[in-house]
Amino acid sequence: MMSSDAVWYWLIAGAVLMLAELVIPGGIVVFLGAACVVVAGAIWTGIVHGWVQSLTLWFITSIILLLSFRQITQRMMGGDSHVDNTDEELDIYNQQGQVKETIGPGEKTGRITFQGTDWPALGDGSVIPIGARVRIICRENIALVVEPLPDGE
Repeated sequence: MMSSDAVWYWLIAGAVLMLAELVIPGGIVVFLGAACVVVAGAIWTGIVHGWVQSLTLWFITSIILLLSFRQITQRMMGGDSHVDNTDEELDIYNQQGQVKETIGPGEKTGRITFQGTDWPALGDGSVIPIGARVRIICRENIALVVEPLPDGE
């Protein structure tokens, strides 16, 4: 049978790894520490003899614990999960801007000020003068497609 010192080494390593989970979140290190405790128990009962068997048992137990219980603990503990809108088209649709450089006639590009930045803008073919308020319809490449707002909006 191995020395009782080996049992203590594995127990201390397991405790350190499980406590390290408080500093290193992710739900992985705690399973490595639990595998150390399993190895310490196997050494204490005499199932495992020697460092090679101990390390082999630790690797196998770690993999089994990780694959078996990580998803379960993630569901139980939850976590910070937030999905933002990743479609910028939806964010700019129906927003308003102001014409800085005349848009049109036809497909002549002008410029608008939107969210504090100047953007190239395309209109509906008519002339949209400087200072007019416009509504953003969509984006075409880097240009915004706009329509003039009726007076009063």
